[in-house]
Amino acid sequence: MFIKQKTLAASVLMLGLLAGCGKDYLELSPRNAVTTETFYKTSTDAVQATNTVYSQLSQNGMFNYSLWAIGDVMSDNSFLGGGGAADGIEFQQLDNFTIPTSNPLTTSHWQRAYLGIGQANQVLSRVPAIEMDATLKNRCLGEAAFLRALYYFYLVRGFGDVPLVTTPAQTAAEVANITRTPAAQVYTQIETDLQDAIAKLPAGPYTGDDIGRATKWAATALLAKVYLTEGKMGEAATQARAVINGSGKSLWPNYADNFKVENENGQESLFEVQFKNGLSSYTTDGPGSVMNEFWGARFFGSPYVVSSGGYGFNIPEKEFVDGYEAGDLRKAATVFVPGDKYPDGQVQPATLVGDPNGFNIRKFFVGTVNVNNWDSPLNVPVLRLGEIYLILAEAVGPTAEGLEAINKVRRRAFGLPINTPSAKDLTASSATSFKDAVIRERRYELAFEMDRWYDLKRTGTLVSKLRAQGRAGVQDFNNLLPIPQTERNVNPNLTQNPGY
Repeated sequence: MFIKQKTLAASVLMLGLLAGCGKDYLELSPRNAVTTETFYKTSTDAVQATNTVYSQLSQNGMFNYSLWAIGDVMSDNSFLGGGGAADGIEFQQLDNFTIPTSNPLTTSHWQRAYLGIGQANQVLSRVPAIEMDATLKNRCLGEAAFLRALYYFYLVRGFGDVPLVTTPAQTAAEVANITRTPAAQVYTQIETDLQDAIAKLPAGPYTGDDIGRATKWAATALLAKVYLTEGKMGEAATQARAVINGSGKSLWPNYADNFKVENENGQESLFEVQFKNGLSSYTTDGPGSVMNEFWGARFFGSPYVVSSGGYGFNIPEKEFVDGYEAGDLRKAATVFVPGDKYPDGQVQPATLVGDPNGFNIRKFFVGTVNVNNWDSPLNVPVLRLGEIYLILAEAVGPTAEGLEAINKVRRRAFGLPINTPSAKDLTASSATSFKDAVIRERRYELAFEMDRWYDLKRTGTLVSKLRAQGRAGVQDFNNLLPIPQTERNVNPNLTQNPGY
């Protein structure tokens, strides 16, 4: 199930020329015996190589497995659930903060991100020499720069100092002694890559098979989030304003519309990971998403409410569910609670195995897809306009601009006209701790979009929030993940994070 024992050297050197990106270009044709000397010759080669950089996002190690364990289960939004002591040991280790350096989820996260970075480096190094249309060349280079920045953004937030590799290695010996780069330098490279991507990428929208590719506005939105994470509030506000005013994107009036297959890459979406069903079965490395099955109510229903019985992982915490304000429509769009009806009329029970309160995540539920049960077609949003309003609000504080930004999100949450002042609005006098109010709004707006652990880390509240829920195992050093032992076995110069 998990990635085999790949080293960082192998990850950086990996070309991965056979994978794909969005839904329609996930139907693959084999290309055997391809090398860098024979491949990077035509515009078709450039596009196919760029597609491979996307491919790692939808695999085990990124959005199809590891990131929801890290972003959700390691936060105060949810706990593992599952079937008991022998079920999902690797998830239990993250849930209980007893994480060994050999944990498969953190290991695969490191390795998968570096596979994506290695593929991006190939594109950025070799595509410039190809004789091809300049606009298409710029798009390929902009996509690779955006994706390299995205992979590094997850690595530096998760592991802290990480090796910064920006050119393809020619031999394993070149990376055998590589060391960790200070996080500040990694962030500088992320900023540089995103500024490059903004300059090269089209504003969109894309059509046909290209729907789902990164745009100038995806790169601008990610840059706003990067600046926010670094505490560069002025820069974050500038980039957030640019997206709000220039992207042409708008909030769906109905929050739940963000999470419907028919609305993928829609009016609020800035970037999402593309999934497609019907091409794979029981694998976390296929083009289909496993979340529908893993998060579904555990073996509930007759027939089962998901393809062959859900596994009941990633269960919402009672404190989280109880924290919704009365009338917040995001609750019904985000979680199943006892008494809720499924599309076939079956009713959510009061308890399930591993789920004592009868809560499950609704946000990525698609029901029975087909017999290939790890195969949901529903995309995962990475950046959408709702978050950009909250980035702007946090960046500028309880000013008129900041209040209006957060209140647009709140009005939509309560089913109110987005641009009309309402009784649900925060005011300067009511926002005694405006930053806390914004972080709370992020918790409910972005719930189970694999973001909460990172918010707790950057606000310095991970330990206090989790201990308040009774998660006594969490320690200060859990603000970083362990450097995988398999990588350190190959390269002892990779120092370990304290506490592991």
